[in-house]
Parts: sequence; C-alpha cells; structure tokens
Amino acid sequence: MTHELRTYTAAPGKMDALIERFRESTIDLFTEHGMTSLGYWTPVGTPDVLIYLLKHEGDPKANWKAFGADQRWIDAKSASEADGVLTAKIESLLLEATDLHPTAEAK
Repeated sequence: MTHELRTYTAAPGKMDALIERFRESTIDLFTEHGMTSLGYWTPVGTPDVLIYLLKHEGDPKANWKAFGADQRWIDAKSASEADGVLTAKIESLLLEATDLHPTAEAK
C-alpha cells in the first residue's frame, strides 16, 4: 500500500475556493478512484498552504490518471477556475510504510 503526501500552495486569494473545491467534489472523487483521504491540514502561520495525506489502493499513477480523466473532475476544476487557477504550486511525495510503527488507517 502506498501513501501520498501532497502540498498545495494556493494562488493569491484562492485558498477558500481551493478548500471549497475539495469539500464539494475532489474528496468524493478521490474515493471513487482508489484514493482514501487520511487527513487535511494547514500549517500554523501559513494560511495559503494545504497539506493532505492519501492512501492509495493499487497503483498511484493509475489512480491519478483515472481521476484526471473523470469528466466530473474536469467540470469541477473548470468551474472552480473560471476566475483563475486555484493553485500556484503542487508538490507530491509517495511514501511506503516502514516497520518502525504501525500506520493509522482511515475510519
């Protein structure tokens, strides 16, 4: 099982719209494409950054490919970006668990 840590830096003035897009469409679509949300955070003192952790069932590349081709995502992204893109930067780090400590599972 692979986990993925993603960090989004919102475009200026777009953090609320980015959060709303996750709330209204993205998270549910993740689930349908083999990605389970484990948590979402904003770093203290950095209100324009969103960090989240996903658990992937199967191949992360295949999950993202299917997600990106989903017409509901294409439509949601397009609608949410009518006044400009919501992200200035996206970073991704794929993670494999070690045997140092058991990983928490999604509820």
